[in-house]
Amino acid sequence: MLNNVVAKVTQNLEERSVEGRNAYLKMISDQEKLGRARGFLTCSNLAHAAAGTDLADKKDVVNAQKANIGIISAYNDMLSAHCPYRLYPEALKESVRKVNATAQVAGCVPAMCDGVTQGQPGMDMSLFSRDVIAQSVAISLSHNCFDGALLLGICDKVAPGLVMGAAAFGHLPVAFVPAGPMGTGISNDKKTEIRQKYAAGELDKSALQEMECCSYHSQGTCTFYGTANTNQLVFEAMGLMLPGSAFIPPNTQLRAALNDYIAQAIVDKTVVGAHPMPLYKVVTAKNIINSLVALLASGGSTNHTLHLVAVAKAFGYTLTWQDISDLSDVVPLLVNVYPNAKADINALQQAGGVPVLMKALSRRHLVHEDVNTVVADFASQLTTPIVEDGVLKFVDCGETKDDKVLISDETNAFQQSGGLKVLNGNLGRSVIKISAVAPEHRHVKAPAAVFNDQYEVKKAYEEGKLNHDAVIVVRYAGPAASGMPELHMLMPVLGNLQKAGYKVALLTDGRLSGASGKIPSALHVSPEALRDGKLALLRDGDMIDFDAENGTVNCLEDLSGRVPEHPNTEANEQTFGRYLFKVCRDKVGSAEEGATFLF
Repeated sequence: MLNNVVAKVTQNLEERSVEGRNAYLKMISDQEKLGRARGFLTCSNLAHAAAGTDLADKKDVVNAQKANIGIISAYNDMLSAHCPYRLYPEALKESVRKVNATAQVAGCVPAMCDGVTQGQPGMDMSLFSRDVIAQSVAISLSHNCFDGALLLGICDKVAPGLVMGAAAFGHLPVAFVPAGPMGTGISNDKKTEIRQKYAAGELDKSALQEMECCSYHSQGTCTFYGTANTNQLVFEAMGLMLPGSAFIPPNTQLRAALNDYIAQAIVDKTVVGAHPMPLYKVVTAKNIINSLVALLASGGSTNHTLHLVAVAKAFGYTLTWQDISDLSDVVPLLVNVYPNAKADINALQQAGGVPVLMKALSRRHLVHEDVNTVVADFASQLTTPIVEDGVLKFVDCGETKDDKVLISDETNAFQQSGGLKVLNGNLGRSVIKISAVAPEHRHVKAPAAVFNDQYEVKKAYEEGKLNHDAVIVVRYAGPAASGMPELHMLMPVLGNLQKAGYKVALLTDGRLSGASGKIPSALHVSPEALRDGKLALLRDGDMIDFDAENGTVNCLEDLSGRVPEHPNTEANEQTFGRYLFKVCRDKVGSAEEGATFLF
C-alpha cells in the first residue's frame, strides 16, 4: 500500500546506487570478517588503551571479553545544546556496567555554533566542520577498541558529521544520545519585531541584546525549528535514536531514563549481545527515504538538502534533489512551528512529537515500515516514552494533542505539498523553504540587485538604495567561494523592505538553513557563481521571474555573450583560520552533491 511516488523514488535511489552501495557493503564486510577489533590488538595496544581507564573497568578493557562502547562527544560549555553533555560520559559508563559492559570516551569532535558565527568570519568554516567532524569520528574509532558507539551531538553540522563518520564503522551498532531543547523564551513574533526595528534604526543595541538573551537563555537547543532540531527529528525518523527521545528537555527524569536505556540497549546490539544490529542494517535506502519524508512533512531545515545527500553518500547511496522534489509533490506539510508559524519545538513535543508524526505518515502510506531501527523496528517508532513509578516504559503515542501544531488524521494538512521545494530555471537549481513564505509573497517579478557578499547588501540598505521591488542576488557565497556561509543577517533587512510594501526575494548560492523565514529565498543555487554558475553573469536591473509556487526562477534577459568577472574570493578567506580550509574550498562538491569534500 506504499504511496507509488515514495516507492518509485526508493526504487530509483536503490538502482542508481548499486555500485556505490555494493562498494560500501564490501568495505563493511571486509571489516566484519576480521572479527572483533580488540581480538587483533597487541598486548601493548591494549595496555595503552586501558592505562587511563577507571580501575573498575581496566581489567575488562584489557581482557576484551565484555562489550566496550565508544562514546563520541561534541561537548563544550559555550553551546547551549551541548552543555548537558558534560556529565553524560560518567552516567553512560555507569549504565553499561549494569549490563556487564564497559564504555570509554573514544574522542571528542569540534562543535561550532552558527548562532555565534552568524555574519562573522567563522561562518565560512561552519559547513566544512561537518566533514571535519566525520573525519574526527573515524580517528576516534580507529583505535579499534570498541564494539559499538554512542554519539553525543545535536547542532547544525555536528549530528550529520557524526553519522557520516560512524558510517566508516558501519559494522558496529551506533545510536544517538540527544539532550533536548531549552524552555520556551520570548515569543518568535517579538523576536522578529525587535530585530527588524533594530535593523531600521528604531532601537538601540541594548534593547536588541536584552531580547536575544531572553530568547537564548538556558541549556538545550534553540527552540525554533532550525537545523539543530531538524537533525533530531530526521535522525529519529531514520531510526538512529530511541522513539520519542528527540525533544525531551535536558536535566529531567525522563531524559536520564532514556540515556540509561539506550546505553544498555546498544550493548545488546553488539556482536557479543543477544540481538546484534550493526549500523549498515539500519541506514538503508528505505530508512533514508523515511527521514526525507519526515523532513518534508515537518517543513525542516533547507540545510538537509545538503546533509541528507552527504549522509546518503557516506552509506553508498546517491540521493538527488530530484528525489526531494518528487517526494515534496506528494508529502503534505503536517507540522506548523516557527519559522512556519508561531509555536516552537516545545509545542511540537507537547502535541505528540516525532512518534505522532510518523504515525500520521504511516496512515498515509508515505513511509516504509519494513525497516530496522537501532533498537527495534518501525512499530517501535510509533511509541512514546514515559516514566511510571520510576520505570521507563514505551506506550502507544496516541493522537495529536494540538492540531494547530501537528496534524495526525488522514485528510487534513497545513499545505498539500512538503515544506521544502526544489526550484529550476535558466540560472540553475535551488531550494526554498516554501512553508515559511506566505502565498502572496511566493511570486516576485522584479529587477535584480546584484551583490558579491552580504555586507554589501546591508550597506546598500542603510544607504536607502534598496527601497524598491527587487530580487536581491548574493553570489560568490557558495561552498567553493567562501564555504557557503549562512546569510541570516539579511533577514531583518529584507523583512523591513517587505513590510514597507516592496516585493522582494533572495537569490543566492549561499545558505539560510532552518531559520529561513517569510522572504522567498532561492538558496544553494547550483552550479555556484565561482564554478561557472549563471549567477556570475547577472547585472543590476536584469529582470528576474521568481515563481516559487510553480517551482521556477528565471532571468528574462539574454545572457549569451556575457563574460563573468570572478572576484578573487581567496583574498577574503585568509583571516581567523580560514586559510587552513583552502583545500576544502578547492575540493568541495556542489551543493546539489551535498557540498562535501569527502566523496
